[in-house]
Amino acid sequence: MLTSVAAYSYSIAALAFLFLSGLLLTSWRGRLHGIRLTIACLLSALWAATVAYQVAWGKPLSFLTDVLEIFRNAGWSIFLIMLLEPFQKTGASATERARPFAAVIAAIYLLLLVATIFIHWRSGPPQETLAFMTLVTGRVAMAIMGMILVEQFYRNTPAKQRWGIKYACLGIGGVFAYDFYMYSDAMLFRQVNSEIWAARGIVNALIVPLIAVSAARSPQWSLGISLSRRILFHSAALFGAALYLLAMAATGYYLRFFGGSWGTVLQAAFLFGAVILLMGVLFSGTLRSWLKVFISKHFFIYNYDYREEWLRFTRTLSEVGHGLGERTIQAVAELVESPGGALWINRESGSCELVVHWNMPLAKGDEPANSSFCQFLENKQWVIDLQEYDSSPEKYGVIAMPQWLRSIPKVWLVVPLIQQRKLFGFVVLAQPRSKIRLNWEVSDLLKIAGKQAASYLAQQEADKALMVARQFESFNRMSTFVVHDLKNLVSQLSLMLSNAEKHKNNPEFQKDMIETVDLSIQKMKRLLQKLSSGASIEKPAPLFIDQLLQQAVAAKSAVEPKPVLEILEPGQMVMANWARLERIIGHLIQNAMEAIPRDGQVRVCLTKDNDAAIVEIKDTGHGMSEAFIRERLFKPFESTKSAGMGVGVFESREYVHELGGKLEVTSEPSIGTTFRMTLPLCNQNHAVEKAA
Repeated sequence: MLTSVAAYSYSIAALAFLFLSGLLLTSWRGRLHGIRLTIACLLSALWAATVAYQVAWGKPLSFLTDVLEIFRNAGWSIFLIMLLEPFQKTGASATERARPFAAVIAAIYLLLLVATIFIHWRSGPPQETLAFMTLVTGRVAMAIMGMILVEQFYRNTPAKQRWGIKYACLGIGGVFAYDFYMYSDAMLFRQVNSEIWAARGIVNALIVPLIAVSAARSPQWSLGISLSRRILFHSAALFGAALYLLAMAATGYYLRFFGGSWGTVLQAAFLFGAVILLMGVLFSGTLRSWLKVFISKHFFIYNYDYREEWLRFTRTLSEVGHGLGERTIQAVAELVESPGGALWINRESGSCELVVHWNMPLAKGDEPANSSFCQFLENKQWVIDLQEYDSSPEKYGVIAMPQWLRSIPKVWLVVPLIQQRKLFGFVVLAQPRSKIRLNWEVSDLLKIAGKQAASYLAQQEADKALMVARQFESFNRMSTFVVHDLKNLVSQLSLMLSNAEKHKNNPEFQKDMIETVDLSIQKMKRLLQKLSSGASIEKPAPLFIDQLLQQAVAAKSAVEPKPVLEILEPGQMVMANWARLERIIGHLIQNAMEAIPRDGQVRVCLTKDNDAAIVEIKDTGHGMSEAFIRERLFKPFESTKSAGMGVGVFESREYVHELGGKLEVTSEPSIGTTFRMTLPLCNQNHAVEKAA
């Protein structure tokens, strides 16, 4: 019975030290003393396994176990001596004092090894009293040296650092103290107590957690070997799949032999279903996300491999594919295993506008740049955790969360995009596939990623602005040629007029004159349509918007289908330039008329909302897609018309913004489009002051 206990005891010790060695070999921190600690653990595991093997097979302890015990003690002693080195005084004299100390211990261990070899060589297994006492005395000496080294190490460690090494000192010192107790008892009674010796394996196994705790608290002990998260992830997935397949194979074996006549059929069907289930699980994004988070949380001191994360982040932003906005959301979202998000950018209109969304329901809402929400993001540069805000709003001060943000399903984080200490925009992320706690490390990484992403987006915005400027420059050059053509037409008409008095009664001249005037008019119309007038030199003035709409609709009523005007709130006054505002409204009406069939409808409605006049131009045309509205509708020099220049809608929005208003569009393909123009009202007193 005691033999079985001893076999289990030392087997447990061997497994415990082997497990600790494996943890150290896959360690990720430090690079000073880890190799010595690992060697000491491996020697302890080898010694305990050898003892367990010999006891299990009923063999007496041999020369090998005695030698391995010496090497085990030597491994722990060398580890302690190396730990003492940093606390020695600096200088050549200190090194010279340390060398004799290490040499004396090495000489003692060498002497014990030689004595053990000599005793076993001369007398076989040491059964004689003199040989037995010699070996036991050597073991007592090793235990005493070990306890002295532990005491020196603990005493020479600064008090502030003892919290990291106290458990190791307790564990290693306990092993040497137990050996001292066991061999002292053997010296007294001339034999080793079998019960004390059998419990020795359990005692050695109990120190493993203590050493592991100290190794975790003292990173300088662990190895410099860096195990890739990717390798560990794939290894864990492969190991889990192997265990799963083994379990399924065992179940299939059971079904085959205990399933009667249906056994083989059940086995085949079950194994096929098990493989299909395994493939589905392995391709599950949620499971992969959970495994990555689990490995980072429980196997590494930091949650991220920053080199890999930054390479992946930069690669995602730089790759060719969908737009930079979507790539930005994807790059930031992958840092926290988020499945989707949306991007807002601070525009010249003074609001952060939604630019693009990725795997997230479209959230309709703009946020003024001067709101408490945007000011908080700009001044604090914090990553906002909406779940934390709900539970502890006092942490975020007086910030008020926008209502549109609350309406987004499964919303989680708001990551600010800071460019030169200004809020360039922000990214809203959805809840992750696996639970991630927003600690300081995750928050710092997201803030740095946000700044990097803001630089990419700012560069893109600058490139777009430069391209638009160059296009306007080309447009201005083109207008020079248009003016030249107009001058030619004016010269031609002037010449015709000067000859009219002389040839006015000539039918042929009259016919040519009519044709020339008609041709000139057509040319001027086409030129004017292409040129489009630039900025008006006239200043804004108070005007009645209902009268302007009547004039704009009347100008478009010469052709079918005629637009219909509905004035629900007459007498509203706004500040604008009449000609320019009429032109942009007329352009929107013209676009609506061109987008509908002959039996379609165009309705122009005037309403009022608080202190703003609302002009809506609705049509029942073919509509526009969301992508077209987002990417092309308000982009200058983009047109779907063969003779269009693509500046009409762009100019309309810019002028409405210049007036302090807003131009919005909603459209559904095959149903129709609505342009909604919001213009601030101006009262009579304000109008009089402006006129004065």
